[in-house]
Amino acid sequence: MSTDTQTPAKAGDTPEHAVASRDEWLAARQELLKKEKALTREYDRLRAERLKLPWVRLEKDYVFEGPEGKVPLRDLFDGRSQLIVYHFMLGPGWEEGCNGCSFVADHMEGPLQHLRHHDVNLVCVSRAPLAEILPFKKRMGWNFTWVSSHESDFNYDFQASATDEEMAAGKMFYNFEEMDDFQMQEQPGLSVFCLGEDGAIYHTYSAYTRGLEPLLGAYMFLDFTPKGRNEDGPMSWVRHHDKYEGCGCGEKKSCH
Repeated sequence: MSTDTQTPAKAGDTPEHAVASRDEWLAARQELLKKEKALTREYDRLRAERLKLPWVRLEKDYVFEGPEGKVPLRDLFDGRSQLIVYHFMLGPGWEEGCNGCSFVADHMEGPLQHLRHHDVNLVCVSRAPLAEILPFKKRMGWNFTWVSSHESDFNYDFQASATDEEMAAGKMFYNFEEMDDFQMQEQPGLSVFCLGEDGAIYHTYSAYTRGLEPLLGAYMFLDFTPKGRNEDGPMSWVRHHDKYEGCGCGEKKSCH
């Protein structure tokens, strides 16, 4: 998830805001609660619709590059019947991964142990060769599975990378429509797969752009705070977690 602007979150005086009595606050909170409950019920309906999406049987045998050698897509399930693939923006020759995708990756390892015990595996895939992925993964301290699709059509087929021809034409099919305003060959995304009882692998779901926002637990916490997300643009304040300075916690060193 690319973040072009590098403006940090602002710390300072709390902005002017309405001040009320406890009873007035309670009345306003109860009104907001009605809207929150309605939104929760609507999201329940949306989740039910998502489960009804038809599946697409995969016809290609995708093979990735992993630390132990070649890894077929089937092996990435690691004994589970469901697989979530996060398309991490790290292209060939990049010095480091996208800071927005790194922000997403920082949220993965906590849930991963629970997902694996609930019949779901979660992995990252990038188009960079594995030799370029592993040093950055080590730097970030991540332990999840991360493989390379460098010699595969996987990223192209699932809207995570533009082909050279698309780059030359200035058009890419992304987020389920043709786009002509993209600037980077790599794009963020999430693709979900299921092992059918017939032994076939099925593509069941994909999401891109703000459809990936539910992965960001830090945003969910910020949405409860009085200053909210406090950003000049989506993730404009986000850094690789080893690059934060002056975070306001009282420490002069980087916070990570």
